[in-house]
Amino acid sequence: MTDIKWKDRLMNTRTDMDARNKVWDMIRNIRVALMVTQDDLSTLRSRPMAAQQDRFEGQLWFFTKAGSSKTDDIKADSSVLLAYADPGSNAYVSVVGEAEIVNDREKIRAMWSEMLRIWFPKGADDETIRLIKVDVAGAEYWDSASSTMMLAYGYVKARLTGAAPKVGENAKVAFDT
Repeated sequence: MTDIKWKDRLMNTRTDMDARNKVWDMIRNIRVALMVTQDDLSTLRSRPMAAQQDRFEGQLWFFTKAGSSKTDDIKADSSVLLAYADPGSNAYVSVVGEAEIVNDREKIRAMWSEMLRIWFPKGADDETIRLIKVDVAGAEYWDSASSTMMLAYGYVKARLTGAAPKVGENAKVAFDT
């Protein structure tokens, strides 16, 4: 990333702890995000990834295999975007940050869950396992009311006034302050 912080690029960016906690509250139960990387030819690539943590301290952690295309992409350009979506509750979050490939065997074992054996049959001691640590720089979220009543209200208001109603919350949140 450049010397310009993510929050400086966006107007009306929140930096308060409530906003940061809201981001975590929205994404922690969305098991899969699309991780977008850019390869050495500037081609954007996305793939589904599941964060492996129970709490948030400014980083998101993902398991991967050494030498995968995503590790190559991150070595070429460490900027990543994580896109989270929960259409059932109309909750959407876009997270940006800097990724790093980590080979910390103790951390791998500490974060291991048996469900990961699907991708790593040899278990937590598989020497090809790596972690992707994403230091979160910022996020933007859209948290819309999903009830039928709120959507009906929005439709009626739009038809009567010609203006879109505010039926949800949208905020930009900086983490790199």
